[in-house]
Amino acid sequence: MLANLVSFGRLILGTLRDLAPIILVIAFFQIAVLQQPVPNLDRILGGLALVMVGLALFVQGLEMGLFPIGEAMAEAFARKGSLAWLLAFAFALGFGTTVAEPALIAVAGEAAEAAAEAGLVGTEEAAREAYATGLRLTVALSVGVALVIGVIRILKGWPIHYFIMGGYILVVAITPFAPAGIVGVAYDSGGVTTSTVTVPLVTALGVGLATVIRGRNPLVDGFGLIAFASLTPIIFVLVYGMVA
Repeated sequence: MLANLVSFGRLILGTLRDLAPIILVIAFFQIAVLQQPVPNLDRILGGLALVMVGLALFVQGLEMGLFPIGEAMAEAFARKGSLAWLLAFAFALGFGTTVAEPALIAVAGEAAEAAAEAGLVGTEEAAREAYATGLRLTVALSVGVALVIGVIRILKGWPIHYFIMGGYILVVAITPFAPAGIVGVAYDSGGVTTSTVTVPLVTALGVGLATVIRGRNPLVDGFGLIAFASLTPIIFVLVYGMVA
């Protein structure tokens, strides 16, 4: 029990260290530049304490749960020797984690509101909900496809930079043909997909596969799936804008 408390205390201190630059920047500009007292200081300090505890628990949860289960399942599917099931697992993992990504839900909702205000979709709630749902499903589908491509790359040992360079060349090529109102949403969707839910499991999948496959280096071959998960949503959402 005491060892667990000590370990958690270290996590809290580590979180405080990580948050220190943000705290110092805000304090400097509030006190030295704006020269005003911090409003609602008690609430801010209370919220900061909750953020530190929440981040510490989140990091502990990743280390105890998401990373181990992701690596274990990747290794199990690789040892099973069934390529079809491995690719199906990769697609389902990418699709499922992205649909549940809180950042994507928030951005899709904001995009639907902005599209309604711009007259691109109806202002009624059903129209906005349909637009947001379509955007979420498009991004989730793109991440599923990205993980399938990434897993095949790990299995074959293909260099990652050719895929990334080719993908961004395609992004630049199709951007002028997409509606102006979808371009910013498409580019942002590449960032919001790789957040708290998706990143741990996707990273664990890549490292787990590279660990169990002979001739693969976990450091060289295991990472890079997040790059695919950030790239393909841009392409898919641009196409979604042109079609929808």
